[in-house]
Amino acid sequence: MSEDRQRAIARKGQTVGLVIAGTMVLWILANLAGPALGLPGRYALLFDFAALAAMIWAMVNIYQIWQARQEDK
Repeated sequence: MSEDRQRAIARKGQTVGLVIAGTMVLWILANLAGPALGLPGRYALLFDFAALAAMIWAMVNIYQIWQARQEDK
């Protein structure tokens, strides 16, 4: 595997890690802030679906990273 390809895969992995961590932090904060601000329950669903979309994006990218590493073996 070339060094440039390794760096690209590593960078993509770091991005996925940051998205997962950031999503979970924002999701927790939104779930804590929603009732405190008196937001209706539909906003909780909006936050949940946004977090779910981010997790699906992360899983797709993890699969792509896995596929790229399998090709290089």
